[in-house]
Amino acid sequence: MHIEPGIIAQTKIVLANVVASGVLLAYAKELIKRPTDILRSVLAMVFFTLFMQSFHVSVGPSELHFVGAIAIYLTLGFIPTLIGFAAGLLLQGLLFAPSDLINLAVNSLSLVLPLLMVHYTIGRKLRDQAKTLSWKQIVKMDAMYYSGVTTIVGFWLLVADVATPFVAWASFASSYALIVVAEPIVTLAAVRLLKRYQHQAWVNRCFAIAELKLV
Repeated sequence: MHIEPGIIAQTKIVLANVVASGVLLAYAKELIKRPTDILRSVLAMVFFTLFMQSFHVSVGPSELHFVGAIAIYLTLGFIPTLIGFAAGLLLQGLLFAPSDLINLAVNSLSLVLPLLMVHYTIGRKLRDQAKTLSWKQIVKMDAMYYSGVTTIVGFWLLVADVATPFVAWASFASSYALIVVAEPIVTLAAVRLLKRYQHQAWVNRCFAIAELKLV
């Protein structure tokens, strides 16, 4: 989901910086009210970085990554995941790919905006209304999330100064079907494992799984 440096004009990158900063600051204020989310944000950043670095393959105009998005979201919560994604991209840029830092806001929005969509359509109800989490819901959230990611990447390519053939984007987008198939297995396994130990203090402090109900 990375957009390579040099594809997007500087003026559009500045606009992305403004939008990304606004979104992150709006939700970062909640961290002050909920100190446990600071720890969870750090954990989200670490897990996200480990997942991203464990598997990444260039496909068409971007890259196929194992993101672990829904696993992180369900086990650590919405705001820690949102902040953790942006912080994780910053960390990876500093450690592994400094050239990606110029598109930090662009790539952050590619991950954060689909997360907002999943949270406000499906995810929030699971916690607020104590709905039961099923395999079908996990797959649905994964499909919705990665459809969002590939669509936003397509948007960046559409407004870019360097033309990208539609076939190249379609190849990239279709590659995420592999993630939609594989990632729900990791997600369900992670939630089940943590639910088994949910009564331990360290699990409740580090993870946000108490409100989740499994089939």
